[in-house]
Amino acid sequence: MVNPTWEPRTSLHVLEVRALFLTLIRQFFIARDILEVETPALGSHASIDANISCISCLYPAAAGLTKYYLQPSPEYAMKRLLAHESRSIYQLCKVFREGEFGRWHNPEFTMLEWYRVEWDYQALAAETEQLIKDLLQPHRQLDASEVYTYQSLFQTYADINPLSTSTQALKKLLQAHDINPPETDYDGFLQLVQTHLIEPKLPRNKLIRVIDYPESQAALARTRKTANTMVAERFEIFLDGVELANGYQELTDVVEQRTRFQRELDGRSAQSNPLPIIDERFMAAMASGLPECAGVAVGVDRVLALALGHTGIHEVITFPFDRI
Repeated sequence: MVNPTWEPRTSLHVLEVRALFLTLIRQFFIARDILEVETPALGSHASIDANISCISCLYPAAAGLTKYYLQPSPEYAMKRLLAHESRSIYQLCKVFREGEFGRWHNPEFTMLEWYRVEWDYQALAAETEQLIKDLLQPHRQLDASEVYTYQSLFQTYADINPLSTSTQALKKLLQAHDINPPETDYDGFLQLVQTHLIEPKLPRNKLIRVIDYPESQAALARTRKTANTMVAERFEIFLDGVELANGYQELTDVVEQRTRFQRELDGRSAQSNPLPIIDERFMAAMASGLPECAGVAVGVDRVLALALGHTGIHEVITFPFDRI
């Protein structure tokens, strides 16, 4: 019998840099008087997001087995804290997503998430960039950052207007680059264009900030009307073509949030996917009054990997999925 590989994937140096990362992150927030919090990794509800699948487990109860879910993000629980205490908070935690295993994905990974009360998403995007630069600075010096709107990003790197092109045009564009896309909706095709055609072309060694996404990609973000269309007040930050952060001006309207959740459920139903139950504790917290705030999530493992020059996150995770 061949002994299985038992050693950790990471080196001692990576472990030391990760420990330093966590210290620097905490120092960053202590200096800004942002409170560190903890919320459960195990929850009673799965994510409604049609693009996220949760890992479930069964817990014995008096009446039988009850299904719980490892949380893909601390967002709902942190917003319940925001509704109760109304102050800026952050959390470093493990999160879990089913079916995500690849160069930049692992079913269990480290997320940093924080919320700034009475801030807007543009200010939070600038703060997020500063944190990422602080973490990277000892290991690599970045060139000046660039900022694009979602529309200008697509026009610059794919020569299309994502707010007005057709589904058929997006499909033909992908096929012209020898990509045979699966049948999906309009936003699905936009995502494929972004990941397959745009992100590989993004300039290296500089942070790329993308703002103002299509209204259909708002998720839990607030929307606003521009001269030509509605946009989601949302941002993402990329480095070397890899997404590091995703942030919003948080939606505070509970009626609109329920409408969006139902839209996600309808999309899941159309694809014959499981239909999670809406988390009524979260909805009650929103109804009680979520403060005006902006929030962001950062993939710590990705930042660490790029700091150390790795081409994926498995070299910086002690025991990735194929070694647990």
